[in-house]
Amino acid sequence: MGRITKIILGLVAALAALFAIVAIAVFLFFDPNDFREDISKAVKESTGRDLTIDGEVSLQLFPWIAVEIGHTALGQAPGFGAEPFAEFDRAQLSVRLLPLLLRREVTVGTAELDALHLSFEVNSDGLQNWSDLIAAEESTESEEGAPGASSIDISGVDIRGASIRYVDKQTGDSYFLTDVNFSLGRISANGDAVPANGSLKFDIQPLAYSGEMSVDTAVAFNQDAGTVSFGDTTLEGLIEGLANSPTSVNFETAGIEVQLDKQIVAMQPIEISVLGVDVAAQLQPFSYAGAVEPAGKIQVAAFSPRSLMHLFDVEAPETADPVVLSRVIMDVDAKVSESAIELSNVNIKLDDTTFTGSLVAPRSSTGKYRFDLVGDTIDLNRYMEPASEAATSSTSDSAPTELPADLIKPLNARGGLKIASVVLGDLKLEQVTLGLDTENGRMRIYPISADLYGGSYSGDVRLDVAGSKPVLTLDEKVQGVDLASLALAMFEQENITGSMNGNFKLTGRGNDLAEIQRSLAGSMSFELKDGAYEGMDVWYELRRARALLKKETPPEPVLPARTKFSSVTATGIVTDGIMRNDDFVADLPFMQLTGKGNVDIPQATVNYNLRARVYKKPEALEGATQEEIDELTKTVIPLKITGPLASPKVSPDLEELLRQRVEEGVEELLKDKLKDLFN
Repeated sequence: MGRITKIILGLVAALAALFAIVAIAVFLFFDPNDFREDISKAVKESTGRDLTIDGEVSLQLFPWIAVEIGHTALGQAPGFGAEPFAEFDRAQLSVRLLPLLLRREVTVGTAELDALHLSFEVNSDGLQNWSDLIAAEESTESEEGAPGASSIDISGVDIRGASIRYVDKQTGDSYFLTDVNFSLGRISANGDAVPANGSLKFDIQPLAYSGEMSVDTAVAFNQDAGTVSFGDTTLEGLIEGLANSPTSVNFETAGIEVQLDKQIVAMQPIEISVLGVDVAAQLQPFSYAGAVEPAGKIQVAAFSPRSLMHLFDVEAPETADPVVLSRVIMDVDAKVSESAIELSNVNIKLDDTTFTGSLVAPRSSTGKYRFDLVGDTIDLNRYMEPASEAATSSTSDSAPTELPADLIKPLNARGGLKIASVVLGDLKLEQVTLGLDTENGRMRIYPISADLYGGSYSGDVRLDVAGSKPVLTLDEKVQGVDLASLALAMFEQENITGSMNGNFKLTGRGNDLAEIQRSLAGSMSFELKDGAYEGMDVWYELRRARALLKKETPPEPVLPARTKFSSVTATGIVTDGIMRNDDFVADLPFMQLTGKGNVDIPQATVNYNLRARVYKKPEALEGATQEEIDELTKTVIPLKITGPLASPKVSPDLEELLRQRVEEGVEELLKDKLKDLFN
């Protein structure tokens, strides 16, 4: 039998026997009220506390030895104020006389206790106002041992109108239980289950949670096995302060077994319902000897995050697909340790996306969240702002997108995420890998890698919000990306083919993305290879410009208009959001373009001045006459590239070309004059 159970039952038997003998003598010769001072003195000597019995004490002898005591209070430990540690208005206990005297059978009537009040407190130094009582009890146990009884039978326990107060002045936490009512059925040594039920109201500060709870179960005490078992158990109630309206809570299990000797709890499967979320748990047996650290499998049935947001007065975001954020299912193995809650074998289904892996949530405010998750596919377009609203906001004076500095500053997390496929806009990324490390307002997303339209993307992104103004640092690289797919996805344009390589190292400062773009500084380089620009024929534009200058009929265009290139390269320095490039080189089948210009990143526009030199390769110059080839190959032709980055306009710089022709004419005229002069 469990040590605690033996002690309790043994003490009940011994006290009952002593109670019977003393009660007979007192009943015959004395008034029980005369002994209140003696009892108070004995308690003072044993515990150092004052016991005040200011209520009436009454006694009945046969067939039950019954005592009833009025208002009684036990004083506080020294240094904890004047409020009693424990008090009650009325207590009644009765023991059947003859079975106790003749057969050592303890038959106790229903124990009744009215208006019990307990006050537990931890002071600012961490001292507890009950520790002296525990020390005194343990000393008594070691000296006296635990007397026994052949059997015990208690008709029941009835506690009415009790209250319990717990205040921790170190943490500032406080718990108040009021209107506590508890009823326990008949308890006997044969281990039969007895009904037990109770109810209470609670108030928890500073969390500002309050409400009421009730419990209904059946309790069995197994004397030989040393266990206390609870049968079908239901706990239900209402909580205020958890959400914007009172929240119902329900807890059910088919059984709980407490092994008193081993201090182990074993529970049947649990079902919990709160905030409209249904949770099923299967816990492994766990010890309560020290820190309680349960472990088991938890399954969360489908619930709607949108509905939860509503309960917490959080406005659900408007999304392109109104169905998203409406279904989450979870299946995890959970383990509670002293420092963290560990989730392994995680399987979370968010709408149509499944994540697996592990999560660790710290139990302290200074701990670090950790995660390692793998997802299948997710279409982020469904979670974006609706298209109509996005179009409206883009054409209106809406506020720029601010960086979530207040969210990042307290975040302390590290982990990795892999997703097989991500769709964003028309951009599709495959085999996405993302690492996150954030602490003290400094976030780093590294490594970042993905397969992108036949090529690859890799990057290192840092965001520092610890200072007065956030700083964003980018170090990104793309290799072998198919230009046709990229242009269609990013700009909805089908005007370029080929492949792209690029390197971007940039830093920007600002409270929003627009401000960061305007402050960008760093370097950029890119290379386009083996492709064509659709919708424009540079060779035709040169021939047309020549015809206009010579006042000839322009040639017929060759359709579809297309300009092939073998290589386009550029490197540049970025200052205040503008890349300045002085080494632009483009190799076409029939010419080379060189020059300089700039790219305005915030405005997404280009402005380039180029010089074109036509190769002497007649086979590459389709449809041209020999005269055109002769004139164009000996002339450096100025070109301009201007307009939106997504669809720039390429055209001959006629003004520059005319200026060159005038200069050439003047030069020829001077040469002729000089020849005449010296001849």
